Amino acid sequence: MNSANLINSTLSDEEIVTEILNGETHLYETLIRKFNSRLYRISMSIVNDDKEAEDIMQISYLNAYRQLASFKHESSFSTWLIRILINESLLHKKRQQRLEKRRIESPYNDYHSETPLDNLMNKELKLILEKAVFTLPEKYRIVFVMREVQGMSTHETMEALDLGESNVKIRLARAKEMLRTELKTYWQPEQLLEFNLIRCDVIVNYVMTEINKITRA
Repeated sequence: MNSANLINSTLSDEEIVTEILNGETHLYETLIRKFNSRLYRISMSIVNDDKEAEDIMQISYLNAYRQLASFKHESSFSTWLIRILINESLLHKKRQQRLEKRRIESPYNDYHSETPLDNLMNKELKLILEKAVFTLPEKYRIVFVMREVQGMSTHETMEALDLGESNVKIRLARAKEMLRTELKTYWQPEQLLEFNLIRCDVIVNYVMTEINKITRA
């Protein structure tokens, strides 16, 4: 049986963190599986590349694990973890932008028209919807994904992005205005930026293998 299924369902995220710090390292898998979909969607809203988003998730989970002892319980674990992911996503994006600038400036530049989302979705409607979402400027897109795609509360979004309530509401409203009216009829947030079980298992297996290396070191 998967270890995640052995966890007492009444334990909060913060209580699970305490158990992990007390030596129950395998419980970290529970947190990974719980937050995989949320982290994937948020990272995708920043980097717009599914493979890069997965790499960022793995790095973020490992960074969070290494920093668990510094988690002060001043905010929820999910907010703390999302902040780590956002920081890593933004750093990654800056690095990619620098590389892209060099590529463009290179006299040996080869132009590639393929976009990161070309092979991500297998349904035309979902592809149209996602492309519409990714036309939004980043500051609106990330709020939109957190609130409307992932279903996070205004308070959670405020904490994760270090924004005031009015800013979150204004950015969300602006994002909705910028999306085409005709798409609203087909809006199905739970189907966008899906993170299926196979991909979830890949992230879990990688992170837990690395954690086992850390604990044996």
